[in-house]
Amino acid sequence: MPKTTYRVYVIELSKRVFTENRKFREANPQFNGVLQCLYVGMTSKTPKVRFEQHKSGYVSKKGHNISSGIVHKYGMYLRPSLYNHILPLSTREEALDMERRLALELRRKKYAVWFN
Repeated sequence: MPKTTYRVYVIELSKRVFTENRKFREANPQFNGVLQCLYVGMTSKTPKVRFEQHKSGYVSKKGHNISSGIVHKYGMYLRPSLYNHILPLSTREEALDMERRLALELRRKKYAVWFN
């Protein structure tokens, strides 16, 4: 059985998320409206499959909705130019750490970013 690897990915969100979602707005006081609104996540699937799961409201075999409500409602498309430089990671913990670090780096660059 192949070893599981994890990938970090970025999805561009509609800018409506900033005006319609109070929690998103409060998490991004640095946002000036010039750059995009983004979602940063991590997955053991391909980013494309994970994006499709978010948009379809995917429910796991255990009956849990594993899609992000923000991506389901506002997600537009993947932004590979913002994550292709990140190699696959071997543990979930490494991927979660990289997700957080990438999200904070994008916020420093004045993007509005949501991550878990």
